[in-house]
Amino acid sequence: MQEKPVLLNQGEDSEMELFGYKTVRWRHTLCIIGYIFSLGFLQALFYWKPELDVWCQCIPCSLSQADVILRRSTDEHKQYYKKEVKEICPCIPGSESTLQIITGVNSIISKSLMKQGKIRYIEVQKIRYVWNTVEGQFQKTGILEEELSCTDIHSKFGSGLTQEEQELRQQVCGLNKIEVEIKPIWVLLFTDIFNPFYVFQAYTLTVWALSGYFYNGGIILSITFLSICATLYSLRKESGKLQKMAQSYNSTMVNVLQKNGEVKEVESQSLVPGDVILLTGSKLFLPCDAILISGVCTNNEGMLTGESIPVTKNALPHTEGTMPWKIQCGEDYKRHILFCGTEVVQTKAQGQDLVKAVVLQTGFNTAKGDLIRAILYNKPVNIKLHREAIQFIYVLVGIALCGVIYTSIVYTINGESVRETVLRSLHLLTQAVNAALPASLTINLLYAQKRLKKLGIFCISPQRINIAGKLNLVCFDKTGTLTEDSLDLCGVVPSDGHSFQKMHCFPSGETLPWGPLLGAMASCHSLITLNGELQGDPLDMKMFEGTSWELENHSEHGTEESISCTMVKPGPRAGKVPVEGIAILHQFPFSSALQRMSVITQVTGESNLMVFMKGAPEMVIRFCKPETVPLNVSKKLEFYTGQGFRVIGLGYRLLEKEKLQTIQHVEREEVETDLIFLGLLILENSLKPETTGVLQELTNAKIRSVMSTGDNLQTAVNIGVNCGMIPKSSKIIIIEAKEPQKDSPAEITWKTMIGTLENGHKESGSHFDISDEGDHYTFSTETFHFATDGKSFQILLQHFYNLVPKILQNGTVFARMTPRQKSILIEEFQKLDYCVGMCGDGANDCGALKMASVGISVSQLEASVASPFTSNIPNISCVPLLIKEGRNSLVTSFYMFKFLTMITLVEMTSLVILFWKQKMVSESHYLLQDFALTIPISFIGSLNGPAPKLAPYRPSGRIMSPSLLLSVFLHSLFTIILQTTAFVLLQQQPWYNETDISSACLPLNQSTENITMRVPDKTVNYITTMEWIVTSMNIVILEFVLCKGRPFRQYLYTNYMLTLVITIHVAVYIFLLFANIESIYLFFEAVCTPYYWRVYIFFMLLIHFVISYTVEEGILENRKLWILIKRLCNYESKSQYKKLQSSLEMDTEWPPHNRTDYASKSVSVTDSKTIVFTDAPSLPAINSGKHGTPCRHNVI
Repeated sequence: MQEKPVLLNQGEDSEMELFGYKTVRWRHTLCIIGYIFSLGFLQALFYWKPELDVWCQCIPCSLSQADVILRRSTDEHKQYYKKEVKEICPCIPGSESTLQIITGVNSIISKSLMKQGKIRYIEVQKIRYVWNTVEGQFQKTGILEEELSCTDIHSKFGSGLTQEEQELRQQVCGLNKIEVEIKPIWVLLFTDIFNPFYVFQAYTLTVWALSGYFYNGGIILSITFLSICATLYSLRKESGKLQKMAQSYNSTMVNVLQKNGEVKEVESQSLVPGDVILLTGSKLFLPCDAILISGVCTNNEGMLTGESIPVTKNALPHTEGTMPWKIQCGEDYKRHILFCGTEVVQTKAQGQDLVKAVVLQTGFNTAKGDLIRAILYNKPVNIKLHREAIQFIYVLVGIALCGVIYTSIVYTINGESVRETVLRSLHLLTQAVNAALPASLTINLLYAQKRLKKLGIFCISPQRINIAGKLNLVCFDKTGTLTEDSLDLCGVVPSDGHSFQKMHCFPSGETLPWGPLLGAMASCHSLITLNGELQGDPLDMKMFEGTSWELENHSEHGTEESISCTMVKPGPRAGKVPVEGIAILHQFPFSSALQRMSVITQVTGESNLMVFMKGAPEMVIRFCKPETVPLNVSKKLEFYTGQGFRVIGLGYRLLEKEKLQTIQHVEREEVETDLIFLGLLILENSLKPETTGVLQELTNAKIRSVMSTGDNLQTAVNIGVNCGMIPKSSKIIIIEAKEPQKDSPAEITWKTMIGTLENGHKESGSHFDISDEGDHYTFSTETFHFATDGKSFQILLQHFYNLVPKILQNGTVFARMTPRQKSILIEEFQKLDYCVGMCGDGANDCGALKMASVGISVSQLEASVASPFTSNIPNISCVPLLIKEGRNSLVTSFYMFKFLTMITLVEMTSLVILFWKQKMVSESHYLLQDFALTIPISFIGSLNGPAPKLAPYRPSGRIMSPSLLLSVFLHSLFTIILQTTAFVLLQQQPWYNETDISSACLPLNQSTENITMRVPDKTVNYITTMEWIVTSMNIVILEFVLCKGRPFRQYLYTNYMLTLVITIHVAVYIFLLFANIESIYLFFEAVCTPYYWRVYIFFMLLIHFVISYTVEEGILENRKLWILIKRLCNYESKSQYKKLQSSLEMDTEWPPHNRTDYASKSVSVTDSKTIVFTDAPSLPAINSGKHGTPCRHNVI
């Protein structure tokens, strides 16, 4: 009996179901016999349908007893894969108790070892999973145990592994290498030959050979061979390129600390999880993922995130407790991880300790391994489109089967032999699917990818190009994406505890006097010097440059611990100060989740330490003593942020050195408390020149733009208005939500912002105010925009989830968003059936870039794990370029699909008519139709570039759309009418004779004695000649009629190759129609007909062209007509966001304003991935309160 499947990698993108099976010998033997008698076709079937292989050879069993695992993807494709269970016999020193001492009781090695001393495992997508005998599931190896706490990592692995531990872990985990296998030619050839497409080609060749089409079959065989060779060459080339990328830094020498204190230089391939590597110097490329346990590292993570700014990594803290270390460290646990493939540009030891890191993950488990696996095992996309394409092909096969039945009946009635009947029936079946279809669609994507590469946009997932054509909402990060990376330092507003002082303007040239405020600006940063140049976050650089101080790396500071630290000293242009410099002893790096950073410093010559903090003003204020914060701080913040300035809060405190045992092991919670508020740092982050124009282009194309940033809400709103994301005539409603308190439920407040920016200039002094008026406003869904911050967004998800879709419908600015909240925002938009794009430039956007339907990372690299698209264009102009190419590629795909489908139906119609009279298409006719018509279009039909302007609507993304189905139906109907009319008229001509094909072109009373008499047969006759000309010209007409230009592609004439080919096709076939050359008739196995009949054919084709073109352009491509039909039929869109928009337009009391609502029920969070909500609250009717008083309602 089949057991329930077990989930592997639950909750991850690579989630799959596992089924256990046990091989039965007699079944296996029968299958081998089947391979032999089927000449390998059964084996080919099993290769492409592994589930059939397993079901035929095995019986279901539990995973613990299985020797074969059938895994199934949990996505819509439900793809099956077969995996054999393997065993290893590790060399274990001593007894089982000795093993537990070596590896630990909770180690996966201890849990996976069976009584026989064996470990069972499977390999899935380059990752090894061992069978956990204790928990009864397969578990990933090559990673450090996830349940370890911070203390466990320091105590168990801080001093390294013993030789026995290293050897045992290596046997179980395998070598630390990322290796891409270049498969032998014969393996690739076997895989290609047994591809369903080539199997169908083999069937076609067999039928054609039996029918006597040897030349045609030979040419097809040659083209198939060349196609296979081209595919093999492409695969080998790509594999070689990927192998080179994977093997870089695959084998380097590293220093490993062993348990006995010995430092040993080993090859990086021998590293195992738990090893301690020593990091010395710079320019070191990490061969694994590792947790930094001592010292500080500065890494270049551009390969992973596209982030050009070096990232500072701090040592894992000695946090007490038993919770897993990732939970203890919170969302920013990655600040302790050194990722494989990234470059260590600088290391700094603290005290006498070395810079050490514990190996966390090896091989394909690492971040670099994820990038390689993402390319190797590209996740299927466009699932709905793929499913519709398969359904459409099934319909074509059904039509072909009807033709087979028709052929069998006709040939049987007319007394044809069984062999002839079967051959003609099978011949018709070869027309079911156009052999050029798969290649044409692939070529289209290759051309699109090539065009994008020329624009500086690189793609590791070509299937997503078509998805880019369906985008209707794009989320943008702000800093570095919409705005410049660099900042302009405007000034600092000092605080004296009770009020703010006059702003000190740095552009004036005056230096800031000595004090804690200057100390904070000089030391509270993560800057480093590389090759004599200052590098780091642009904000830090501008702040530090404003002090005119200088930075020195790795100075030995005179403390008891002789800490190697960074020193900052007054520069030549700095004002006179009574100190020689400040030593930065310890740093708590900036965290997007925490929204702050802090440093522990010591002024030269003083005994006490000073803690400086900078970050989001709201966050810094939270850690300051209330009495040191001016009462008007909120208004001050609104004043500057409302004008678009970026505002940073500063604070400090004194710290007695004696309270700290060791500075490098101090927890930030110990020092980030009871601070004294110093003031506000004011910076200006100007828009990139291209931003406004690009956003306007997207708006004109009816593509929504949304901002998701970690910056202040007021600043983000101001930037949104200045860049045109929010029209200046629109109302802005700020949403603020609060957590439930002991005596009150969660609440949500709606505040309307009033005021405008005068031409967007900061110096005008104009800013937004929050209105507390209770007057009733009437908004339409297009005249207001919601703005909120990450904290309120999280509360909305937990306590007001029913309002989230309504808010997202007009939500434009989402500020103070953590990386996790950005991902959730994308996911919530997708639930409304938006096709969402994400454009960002840094590590904080990685999750959102992966979550989006199309992620675009603005980076100087060609590939990163951050997103499927990477743009070298340093601004958001890459977004409309990608959308244009996506629309072009999508429309071209449908054009190729429809055109090649129509060729199939046209040729099938021709065969049906010919078979009525037991006639056949000659081999020369097939040669001209297939290789002069079909193949050129397959290669050059995709050369049209994208339209230069984005249309205000998207192309259809469905094969089963009414317009496409109606187009195929009508053109098929026109074809049937054309060919049937020509067939009937031909037989009514006075010269038509099935036994005499030579006298039709002779003048009256002319003798036939002096001409060569040709004997009619199944291919040389009037009907076949007529059908050949009509069918070929019909295909040429469809080439032109179906080739779409604007609004998504460039016009046909811009594709010079296609224009030339169509022109040649028209000229050649008109020549063949009217030429009266005997040698041509003989070569093409045609017969001569009277000129007036050829003129009939020409005018029939001309009428057919006019009707086809008029119907295609005037009806099928008439957008206004389709909109009218939808309205008359009361068609309602199935998209959730359109349904929601319609309902909100009918709701005269939406949106709320200047009021507070309360939640009646909370929600429960069941796990870290899925949020389950209880009864959702609904918005009540809006009742206006008294003037100046916000209305308050309970949300029931």
